[in-house]
Amino acid sequence: MNATTIPLRQPRRSRRVLHLALILCAVGFMGLFLILPLATVFVEALRKGLPMYLDAIAQPGSLSAMRLTLWVAAVAVPLNIVFGIAAAWSMTHFRFPGKALLGALIDLPFSVSPVIAGLIYVLLFGAQGWFGPWLEAHGIRIIFTATALVLATMFITLPFIARELIPLMQAQGSDEEEAARVLGAGGWQMFFRVTLPKIRWALLYGVLLCNARAMGEFGAVSVVSGMIRGLTTTMPLEVEMRYNEYDHVGAFAVASLLAMLGLVTLGAKTFLEWRHRGELAAHAPGSH
Repeated sequence: MNATTIPLRQPRRSRRVLHLALILCAVGFMGLFLILPLATVFVEALRKGLPMYLDAIAQPGSLSAMRLTLWVAAVAVPLNIVFGIAAAWSMTHFRFPGKALLGALIDLPFSVSPVIAGLIYVLLFGAQGWFGPWLEAHGIRIIFTATALVLATMFITLPFIARELIPLMQAQGSDEEEAARVLGAGGWQMFFRVTLPKIRWALLYGVLLCNARAMGEFGAVSVVSGMIRGLTTTMPLEVEMRYNEYDHVGAFAVASLLAMLGLVTLGAKTFLEWRHRGELAAHAPGSH
């Protein structure tokens, strides 16, 4: 009896130890590199007390940065929704020359440095850029305006929605759309009644990621913004400017607001996943 049970217990105990070690390693890594830095932001923001924290947030530069950050995200994210759906539909429902190239171009912002993305727009629309003289002659200014921030943010966040939708739509196939077309459904009816319900959770997840990235973008917007306080400074830029001015309380106060926006986005995603977990499982690839 003992001779047969000991060899069985030994591997099980080893697996439990291995599982526990892996869990502790993951938790420790998350605590050290994620939770601790995030907590430090809030500790530093409140180091000199709540009144100074609230005063730093209420300054005109902070309020302007918050409004501009939200405005840029409110413009860039819907435009990327349109692009993401169109790109995913094209990649999964049609065959055309250059399809592989389109897929590679969608991933381009992942491989290009955000600073390079900002320089691209300066090269195109700057005073000495390709279109700069023509724009100046017609009284149009793009670089160092909010328009440039939207363009740079769109470039950086362009892949997020498309890359969430393409694998799901490929896995689901187009049988239901074809059936709806045979039954006489028009293009918009087919999209809103068949396609959108199937992809809505992946779309929502992509929108949340896109929005979080849009609000936190620094590299590209720092190049095209000119950092004009009150006009072209988003929250990440405001954090850097205040830190360089040795206003550490103000820098960490704005950074804490930016972190809270990210946490709210994560909380919304988690709540929706929990609230609609049954529907998520039903629409997951391979569930039919």
